[in-house]
Formats: sequence, C-alpha cells, structure tokens
Amino acid sequence: MANRFRGFMPVVVDVETGGFNCKTDALLEIAAVLLNFDADGALQRGETIRYHVKPFEGSNMEPESLAVNGIDPHHPLRPAIDERDAMQRVFREVRLAIREAGCTRAILVGHNAAFDLGFVNEVIARTAMKRSPFHPFSCFDTATLCGIAYGQTVLARAAIAAGFGWDEQAAHSASYDAEITADLFCDVVNRFRSEFERSFLT
Repeated sequence: MANRFRGFMPVVVDVETGGFNCKTDALLEIAAVLLNFDADGALQRGETIRYHVKPFEGSNMEPESLAVNGIDPHHPLRPAIDERDAMQRVFREVRLAIREAGCTRAILVGHNAAFDLGFVNEVIARTAMKRSPFHPFSCFDTATLCGIAYGQTVLARAAIAAGFGWDEQAAHSASYDAEITADLFCDVVNRFRSEFERSFLT
C-alpha cells in the first residue's frame, strides 16, 4: 500500500449532512471504508466503519437535504453519538490501518471529495481535536476518476456504467455510498495495475 500510493493509505469516506455548508450545517452520518490488497495484488474493499451522528448544538439542517438522505435527526431510536466521539472512533481505526499498512498517513477518497473532507476538517476544528490521520487538503476524487474511466461523474450513473448496479433504496446512506465509491475507486486503480507494476519493478 505504501509503495502504491507514495506512503499514503487511501480511505474512502462519505458523510451525510444537513446541508452543503460545513461550517453551519450538521454532520449526521459518517462512514469510512478501509481498503486492502487481495492475494493476487488487486485492491479491494475491506471493513466499513459507520456512525450516526448527533447534530451539533445550533447546527442548521435544511429540509431539502433531509428529504434526500431520509434522515430524521431526532428519531428516538436513532443510535447517534456526538460528532467528536464519532470522528475519534473513525480516526482510531484509520490510524491502526495506517500502522498495519506501513503508511505515513491517510488520504481521503470521496465522490466529490472536497465536500466530505470539508466536513471532516470542520469537525476537527469545531471540537478542537489535536490530530487527524488524514492529509488536510489532498484527496482522491472519484467523480473525476469516474469521468475519465466511465464517462460518468454522477455516483449512480458511474456505478451502473462500471457494472456494480445501484440500489436507490439504500442510496444516500453514508455506508452504502462509501462502499460503492470504494468499489469504483478499486476498479479504476486495478485498471492501471499492470502499468504501475511495470514502472515500479523497472
């Protein structure tokens, strides 16, 4: 992993939120998918870490956003935890994976990755967290990669074009979207496997 991505460990992240503004709008779900190589050297999806998140005090939640992701932030049976707790739990698993892979830090992979990274960084700043395993501004954006590989930039259309299909009922949950994004990222990376191995071994 360290050789393939210059010391970085890609971790696929998806967030579901109360809007588009990371400074004012609530983080409601976060999922992180770890990646690993199979016995034949192909990149594959690994464990998914997911949490429902309590809206931070005074946060904004747009009705349009809640209608899209189907989240009821105040449902009595929703197993949500504070955003700092959720982020710390994700970071703990990511740091462990970084050590096991021999990497130096994680790099966020996301579909329109700047959006997800913005919310991650804002939680870090808002809750005064001291350390993040993720690079603070670099990321891999699968919207760009899918545009190149499949001619599609919308997540659902890219998933269909890649042959993974799309479950509209499951979509817009952080875990489902992150896992589909992980499958797409792995597929694109594996397409370039022979070229990387040729350049790395020569």
